[in-house]
Amino acid sequence: MEKGTELLHGHFHFKVLPDGGVDRTKVICNHCQVEFSYHRSTSSLKYHVNAKHTVDTSKPFNKTDSGARLRQTTLDAACGTSLDKQKQEKLTNAIAKWIATDCRPISVVEDVGLRNTLRIATNDGRYEIPSRRTITRRIHKLYEKERTAKATTLQRAPTVALTGDYWTSLGNHNYLGVTAHHIDEKWALHSHALPVMKTDERHYAETCAGHFIEVAQQWNVSNKVTTLSADSARNMIAAARDLPFDHVPYFAHSLQRSVTVSLHYSAFDNVLAKCRKNVGHFKHSPASAAELEQQQVEHGQKKESLIQDVPTRCNSTLDMIKSIRRNEQPLRDVLTTNIKIAMPTTAEITAEVGNATGALQVCFTSYFSLSCLSACKREMV
Repeated sequence: MEKGTELLHGHFHFKVLPDGGVDRTKVICNHCQVEFSYHRSTSSLKYHVNAKHTVDTSKPFNKTDSGARLRQTTLDAACGTSLDKQKQEKLTNAIAKWIATDCRPISVVEDVGLRNTLRIATNDGRYEIPSRRTITRRIHKLYEKERTAKATTLQRAPTVALTGDYWTSLGNHNYLGVTAHHIDEKWALHSHALPVMKTDERHYAETCAGHFIEVAQQWNVSNKVTTLSADSARNMIAAARDLPFDHVPYFAHSLQRSVTVSLHYSAFDNVLAKCRKNVGHFKHSPASAAELEQQQVEHGQKKESLIQDVPTRCNSTLDMIKSIRRNEQPLRDVLTTNIKIAMPTTAEITAEVGNATGALQVCFTSYFSLSCLSACKREMV
């Protein structure tokens, strides 16, 4: 072979063109005649020889070795190590728990990306994710196991207290969640989420009472329940009259209701209405929200969204007032171009909002202390 056309001691040579010229961007393996691109580096060429041929590239090429020592890649080497049955079971249970606890759709097991991720993580190129039917059965199996364990624990408890609440999902579906609480012989408090059941009926008092009785019967704790903690809505108060156990209103709900009514008839009502209107404007206007963030940066403040108060959410009014006071100047700079929105005056911010902040701060500091004490006493009883 012409001198200057060989690489790696003759194990490779540059490609010869039909006109007799030499293409120095292509090289050919003298062992298997496979063509490679060449970019002034022999690393990939050495890797090819080590992986496919049992030849030392530091020694000159010998034609008698060509094709005689090819190394075939085995299936296990290409696909990695197969998982044993025990590890497959653990992985299947982990996938089922992940889907159930994180509320993922069961169809996620059909995603190619998840399959490839698990193959890389397990080093098993042939791993197949269990089917949707298998995962569904496994979730039901895990549920029955957990339910049996919780039912056994509740049967050992002398008394049980229930807390329940109706709530609406983002899909506008109604659900009831019930939690059981009890104290064991070592004075350790235990809480177990029982059902989260979908309810299609209107929440009349008789219907609500029937739901809680049904839950108690399903878990076989009807003769153990001493109290039911729920909100102070009219239907729940009426439902409690039909129940065989005492109704303990949520302390947080009662306190929040007291605060909401008191603020409505207080001297702070007008300034709070202005604050709500300001927050609502920035919540519904992305352009204004972007301007507010820009003003926060110019004033050397941290970028943050304003907090809107919600009548049923504890402490939200206090959080709204604090966010308005922190962003008083950025708000004024943005609202100077919008005469439709009335910003509370400096006097209102200093006097009325400041006084409201102090009153609410004391109120909710007391709430957190009393709520903890109330919960401890209720469980001890």
